Amino acid sequence: QVQLVESGGGLVQAGGSLTLSCAASGRTFSSYAMGWFRRAPGKEREFVSAISWSGGSTYYADSVKGRFTISRDNAKNTVYLQMNSLKPEDTAVYYCAADGDPTRRWSSRIKTRGVYDYWGQGTQVTVSS
Repeated sequence: QVQLVESGGGLVQAGGSLTLSCAASGRTFSSYAMGWFRRAPGKEREFVSAISWSGGSTYYADSVKGRFTISRDNAKNTVYLQMNSLKPEDTAVYYCAADGDPTRRWSSRIKTRGVYDYWGQGTQVTVSS
């Protein structure tokens, strides 16, 4: 089992920045890919970003590309999402997730919810205009 806890959410004005953190415990963090998803009110959870176990490969949703940066520090069992130039449409609950299969090949499939075995409870990000 893996426990994931997000933090860093809050209220920020449009154009501002926030950095989210996801702390993992319970199993080997460095062995699997990690992802960030978000869910706005009334909408389904959508992919935001993902990072490979080594940190050498990443994916971003088109809506956040160029503004958000995903990174990880395996020594600290933590993955980050740096969010810059925030827009009101970024308002959502942000979730981190872990792919529990360390043997999975890195591919665009990591953008889909189904590959993730563990999820955090989410942290609220609200961007005001």
